[in-house]
Amino acid sequence: MKVNLHNAEFIRSAVKQEDFPQDVMPQVIFAGKSNVGKSSVINRLLNRKNFARVGASPGKTTHINFFLIDRKFYLVDLPGYGYAKVSMQERERWGKLIELYFSDEKPIDLGVFIVDIRHKPTADDCTMCDWLKQTGMPFCIVANKMDKLKKSQIDPAVSLIAETLEVPEECIIPFSAEKGIGRQDLLDTILAHISEGMEE
Repeated sequence: MKVNLHNAEFIRSAVKQEDFPQDVMPQVIFAGKSNVGKSSVINRLLNRKNFARVGASPGKTTHINFFLIDRKFYLVDLPGYGYAKVSMQERERWGKLIELYFSDEKPIDLGVFIVDIRHKPTADDCTMCDWLKQTGMPFCIVANKMDKLKKSQIDPAVSLIAETLEVPEECIIPFSAEKGIGRQDLLDTILAHISEGMEE
């Protein structure tokens, strides 16, 4: 499947169910903690510097952001969790919005779950991973910030993530939004799942 990544456009920030796109194009969701670099991963994937806004402080993605790629599929940036200094009321609003998004029938082809390779996954990470497993959707794990580790630390870090989240190591992609390492692996994974979905 050929995709022109330069043909990427921001469609909208959804704050309610009526804002979600109503077409049947495939969707790839990006989930992770507020400070894990979701926007940076999306920017690196598309090789665009400031396409998905990168906040100076974590928790800037407070809506569900939809980006249309080459008029073929959406990248969907979900609000981050666990770190942002926001009120309980705001967190509940995010939670309800995400629940609405997933209860709405739509063609989600892949979940991209981003964790920090430098740290053992948190309780919030484990909850998110369990939730992704329960949905039955295919997902991969992007272990971001690998440029902050020595080479000898990467394999043990990946093993710890796999063990903590109870997933096979093969579904974890060591990644550096800073250096672009792992970009092609993630892109190949996304396009393979979208192609499969279109064939079904």
